[in-house]
Amino acid sequence: MPNKAFTPLPNIYLVGPMGAGKTTVGRHLADLLEREFVDSDHEIERKTGASIPWIFEKEGEIGFRQRECMVIDELTQRENLVLATGGGVVMQLANRHALKQRGIVIYLYAPVDVQLQRTYRDKNRPLLQVENPEKRLQDLLAMRDPLYREIAHYIIDTHQGAARELAQKILKEISADLSH
Repeated sequence: MPNKAFTPLPNIYLVGPMGAGKTTVGRHLADLLEREFVDSDHEIERKTGASIPWIFEKEGEIGFRQRECMVIDELTQRENLVLATGGGVVMQLANRHALKQRGIVIYLYAPVDVQLQRTYRDKNRPLLQVENPEKRLQDLLAMRDPLYREIAHYIIDTHQGAARELAQKILKEISADLSH
């Protein structure tokens, strides 16, 4: 499906809550566009040599967000990239600005019940290591959803459809807008 019409596309940045499918859809999108795929959380782990849960434990969420800010600034200055971000990336104004100004932002929306189903057994999500993960997801979505929407160029509901189909849908929507 990649062709010359997609070459001038700016970077594509995927935002949304944990469990929305940012990494999975992002890999398919990068494959369709023949671009590099980067997951910002994986990049933070690669640069620090430490897992996200370890960073949260030792430095707290504030320390993690500082690291995330540096990585987002660096990654959004690269070219030909599909970037999956962490769910809390929008909590920092600098991240919102960098993402919105330097590429096309896709908000992958997933309702809380879908997020819970997809993250239920994942121990690498420090914010969900609480007594009531469903309430935590509801609270996070209530706080972050307006911020995702503020910077999104497109909003894609991910609770139905395979990841590859969602990636194709994203490309169709972007290319339809570019052809006008």
